[in-house]
Amino acid sequence: MSGSTEVVLAGGTGGLGLRIARALRQRGAGVKAVVRRGTAADRVSALRTSGVRVVEIDLDDLSQVTAACVGTDCVVSALNGLRPTILGTQSVLLQAAVAAGVPRFIPSDFSLDFSRTPPGSNRNMDLRREFAKTLDGAPIRATSILNGAFMDMLTGQAPFILFGPRRVIHWGDVDEAVDFTTMDDVAAYTAAAAMDPTTPRWLRIAGEVTSPRGLAAAASDVVGKPFRTFRVGGIGMLEAMIKLARLVAPGKGEVFPPWQSMQYMRDMYSGDGKLGPLDNDRYPGMPWTGVREVLAMR
Repeated sequence: MSGSTEVVLAGGTGGLGLRIARALRQRGAGVKAVVRRGTAADRVSALRTSGVRVVEIDLDDLSQVTAACVGTDCVVSALNGLRPTILGTQSVLLQAAVAAGVPRFIPSDFSLDFSRTPPGSNRNMDLRREFAKTLDGAPIRATSILNGAFMDMLTGQAPFILFGPRRVIHWGDVDEAVDFTTMDDVAAYTAAAAMDPTTPRWLRIAGEVTSPRGLAAAASDVVGKPFRTFRVGGIGMLEAMIKLARLVAPGKGEVFPPWQSMQYMRDMYSGDGKLGPLDNDRYPGMPWTGVREVLAMR
């Protein structure tokens, strides 16, 4: 891997994108972040202070995006959104990379293993699956990085661990294996992959593979008080709850309405989105953050 690698990054103003930008710079890569013209200055200042060149363009204009991609080694997408973004803007980014002769493309696929989830069962997984078909037909070397769920959510919006009543809620089997990876670790791995011209089509990583029972044990160790698992019901019951949530609160235009988060939880607890085999050892010395470390920082 060469420190002279030049990378175009889309989605750099987001939480994961900014982390990827910083990880690339730490590895010595040159980074050009393409952002929408008129993006607020405070959203791009963190990129600039990290040594990233910010280029404001119309991300849906093929000629402008192509010009930004000329002479670079890899295009990394950290775009986040629904169909207009994942299949619209990201497709323009892909076309631009091909037109500019960029050899490699990393799409914004950071998620569960959508190649295994049933079609039609998870909206965001379906969008990634649809884009993957376009990507597979493009004359460019592509690498999708799958990381399970972001471990950072365990102390945030994802209702896996309830710290007040000291419960870990789950559906189905209490010992179902689930994959978690922190955003920092995903970003570090993505940076390494962006500078590696030998990457395969798929890379799967997990900072820790645990289970509802394992989450309860980790929380108990960190807090110093016992946490118990609470089985809400079976996977069929969760599916019924998803249908009801979509009916009551459809959340049109929202990337993560409540029912979408529930779809992620169903695909984790059912095992449909399980990663494997893992490619954690591809880059020696890569640190991996565990659940206990994340919970200790809450």
